[in-house]
Amino acid sequence: MPTAAAFLNHADPLTREVARAYAQGAFLMDNGDGLQFYTVDTRALVPLTEADGLHVPRRLRRDLKRFEPRLNTAFAEVVEGCRGHLPGSPPRDGEWISDELADLYRHLHATGLAHSFEVWRGGELAGGVLGIVLGGVFFAESKFHRVTNASKAALVLLAAHLHTRGFALLDAQIQNDHIATLGVYEVGPEEYAAKLGAALELDVRL
Repeated sequence: MPTAAAFLNHADPLTREVARAYAQGAFLMDNGDGLQFYTVDTRALVPLTEADGLHVPRRLRRDLKRFEPRLNTAFAEVVEGCRGHLPGSPPRDGEWISDELADLYRHLHATGLAHSFEVWRGGELAGGVLGIVLGGVFFAESKFHRVTNASKAALVLLAAHLHTRGFALLDAQIQNDHIATLGVYEVGPEEYAAKLGAALELDVRL
């Protein structure tokens, strides 16, 4: 896939606008006031390895063997799962992926900026992570599950995949109790900006 510079200077204006905003630490949401870029005071980062602090509970470690990771084989379904619209996925408590944002994600997938990391079980899509990729950063926009532990499994397997590919950051954006159990930690704006800047310089492939 192209480097960060290719997206920051992309011929498509929407792709270019989104890439430049993410490179500055912003992210997309629609909280009912229309599609906007947001920033937060602290950023939630997922450790890529257990040595770096990733926590894999015993039951989840057993479950990992039951899932098959795939990349970009069911992007549209992952978007719908993250919206709570895919059969078998729990409804969301407040839907921030509006129709407009879902359309934008599909457009960004076509230009190569947005991706889906999926976990499958028994030939069925069990869960996944929706993300934006720039340089050595995977910005995890949202995740979902249709099977118990599938969203956590997707995040852990994604971290391992990114580590083997040479990525530096798996950015979960906003901390919550669900991902905190995996060792996800928060950093302040200065530390985040430094980590983000260094990761954007990496020439890696998803």
